[in-house]
Amino acid sequence: MRVGIIGCGAICSVIMSSVCRGDVEVELVALMDTSPEKCEKLLKNCVTQRSTAICKDIDCVLEARPQLVIEAASQRAVRDYVPKLLARGVDVVVLSVGALLDEELYRGVVEATKSSNSKVYIPSGAIAGIDAVKALAPLGIERVELRIYKNVKAFDPNTLKRLGFAEIRERTKVFEGSGVDASRLFPANVNVVATLALASGKIPWVKLYADPTLTKNIHEIEVESPASRIQIRVENEPHPENPKTSYLAPLSAIELLKELTKNTNILVGT
Repeated sequence: MRVGIIGCGAICSVIMSSVCRGDVEVELVALMDTSPEKCEKLLKNCVTQRSTAICKDIDCVLEARPQLVIEAASQRAVRDYVPKLLARGVDVVVLSVGALLDEELYRGVVEATKSSNSKVYIPSGAIAGIDAVKALAPLGIERVELRIYKNVKAFDPNTLKRLGFAEIRERTKVFEGSGVDASRLFPANVNVVATLALASGKIPWVKLYADPTLTKNIHEIEVESPASRIQIRVENEPHPENPKTSYLAPLSAIELLKELTKNTNILVGT
């Protein structure tokens, strides 16, 4: 499979390591970032991918003829590039899934997939239990609550100041409310909100905590439906280069790539 990646940051570095080791059998045809030197640095020690194009714009990526592009950049990248890729028949893995809580963008993405027969893949990311939530959704889900705990360094300090949290010395709830508002205020921290919303058909109620003593990114999920009540707690190691990103998030994207490229007659999970 011919693959491109948009965004050469922490998530891309984990995916690249897997590709370069040969854990995922793909041909990496393009890397794109507004700072191309980041892409060059990632490719420097990757002996298996010497013909990868380094791009600053989406047209360069399209010229490389990818079959699949992984968006690992930002919600803005989803808005700016994903509809265009889909319209050209390129499948896309969306990691900045919070962007899809924008109803107009979501409709545009759906229309683009229908017109070109392309697909959007959304990995489970930094949380667990998405298969169970999807299974419960047809019965109707009554409540979804998500509590996120991260080190204060994982948050944009300007956003915290704007909300009245100029200095945080202990665990502090910095937000409580609709998942749509959480995604708007903290776009780099709460992509799991959108993943839960799309899987359950219900916008989660979100509580977000900043804690200067935390060394892990913690997600607690509660889901109630007529068939089941689910409680999940996931304690993730932050990526060392970007504490906003849980290490599990790129690992879930790698596992998705493996599922898309391997030939097997045994499938585990829904």
